[in-house]
Amino acid sequence: IPVLVGDNAKALSLSKRLRDDGLMAVAIRPPTVPAGSARIRLSITMMHSNEDLEQAAEIIVGAAKAEGLL
Repeated sequence: IPVLVGDNAKALSLSKRLRDDGLMAVAIRPPTVPAGSARIRLSITMMHSNEDLEQAAEIIVGAAKAEGLL
């Protein structure tokens, strides 16, 4: 699942913040994606419970707010 960020430095910072909060979140930057479209890539599996996903959503929103993205 891509979470579009845009700026490379912000994508790296968000990725680190999410990892520090317990989520595996990889920053994808140029040349893998076009310039200006850096993003965080997340994956969901059948092993994730609804509670896992709700907790992850809260962490992602909180981290995005802390990074000034929301």
